[in-house]
Amino acid sequence: MCEDCILLPVLVGLISSALGYLLGRLSLKNTIERLREDLETCRKEREKQLSLSNTLKSDIDSWKSKYDSLQTDFDQFKLNLSSAAPLLVPFDAELAASVFLRKIKENDLKIVEGIGPKIEELFHTAGIRTWKALSETSVEKCRQILDEGGERFRIHKPDTWPKQCELAHLGKWNELKEWQDQMTGGKV
Repeated sequence: MCEDCILLPVLVGLISSALGYLLGRLSLKNTIERLREDLETCRKEREKQLSLSNTLKSDIDSWKSKYDSLQTDFDQFKLNLSSAAPLLVPFDAELAASVFLRKIKENDLKIVEGIGPKIEELFHTAGIRTWKALSETSVEKCRQILDEGGERFRIHKPDTWPKQCELAHLGKWNELKEWQDQMTGGKV
């Protein structure tokens, strides 16, 4: 009887171990199979993403090339534009008069807020006789002309005069008038 007492637990233990081992192997086999499927799915997704990445890199290179070409064309256009004859804007006395409610003569520097007859005379003496010429004159040069005119002209501030003349030269009468309405003596 003692043998049965020992043999039975040993047999139950061996059978349980064998069953546990077999069940573990079966469960591990399912897990391994699932992991293999997941790995294959990841490989396919990786290939798809690499293909997409290569396509995007190709598109980026294509757009960079197009951008560089457009930039070159634009630079060439600017160069051609700067070397071309200046744009001539015809003077429209009627339009100017309708905005300023008085007769305006072409290239009358007195249209500029802050310039009167004496200052206009100074600029004419300096060779600046047109709106275009004054629009291309630096503020520093305007100050120099005023300084050379004497003490009474040094108080004037020509900071906006070139821009006002540019608007007059381009025939932008409404814009000039609106801006001047905000000024006092040529200053904003």
